[in-house]
Amino acid sequence: MLVLVILFILVGLLAGAIGSLVGIGGGLFFVPALLYFVNLYEPGSMTPQAASATSLFVIVITALSSTLAYLKQKKVDKASALLFFAASAPGAVAGVYVNKLLQADSFYLLFGLFQLSMFVLINVKDKLKPRSIGWNVKRTFVDADGVEYEYGYKRWVALLVSFFVGIISSLFGVGGGLLMVPVMIVLFRFPPHVATATSMFVIFLSAVVGSMTNLVYGHIDWLYVLLLAPGAWAGGHLGALVAKRLKGKTLVLILRLLILGVALHMVAKSFLA
Repeated sequence: MLVLVILFILVGLLAGAIGSLVGIGGGLFFVPALLYFVNLYEPGSMTPQAASATSLFVIVITALSSTLAYLKQKKVDKASALLFFAASAPGAVAGVYVNKLLQADSFYLLFGLFQLSMFVLINVKDKLKPRSIGWNVKRTFVDADGVEYEYGYKRWVALLVSFFVGIISSLFGVGGGLLMVPVMIVLFRFPPHVATATSMFVIFLSAVVGSMTNLVYGHIDWLYVLLLAPGAWAGGHLGALVAKRLKGKTLVLILRLLILGVALHMVAKSFLA
């Protein structure tokens, strides 16, 4: 059991740091770790529903930690975040209900395919041309080097995307930022640091709503929340500090490889479940 405790503290730290750095929350690592290591230690004790619910609650901790750090850095677009949250909140509730309907093999397969699609999106997003057609919300941001960025979006597009992100967040317990950040950068032209910081704030708010719903249904495994929480809190803060100093290209490359590896593993596991 001591090995499991140490392992989950390290998982929380790593997932929290990488999730905070790139604005994804960390659930891509929490869910597979819970399903694999817990069931290895005690076979059959961790269901997909419990893994996603437990992951989502830990994401609340990670996102709160990193959001507080990003707010101090003044990189969070609070007005946009609240707009995105207005749609992601009902999406998060809907995702919990959809999650209840999934069998184990379906969960593994869909989770793996979701990760594969995000792997593809991350790899092609830099090649996509940003668009600014018909923005009815416009923002400006000046970075530490004095470079000014202009970004914006159509409200209905932002609301639609955010609702889908909310569903993904609760359905897979991943936070949804892996979809939201590329959309903000490519479609809405958010500066990368602002996209990451704003995404973490939206993830925090959406994860709170999804976790409240999971709490009602008793899906959360509190033992593993306690094991993951210390590392997740420290990792969330650490990721925000690293993001302030680095471009994060090396970590993004590692992230791509990890996502691909976990995705292939989950797809393969779906045929064995």
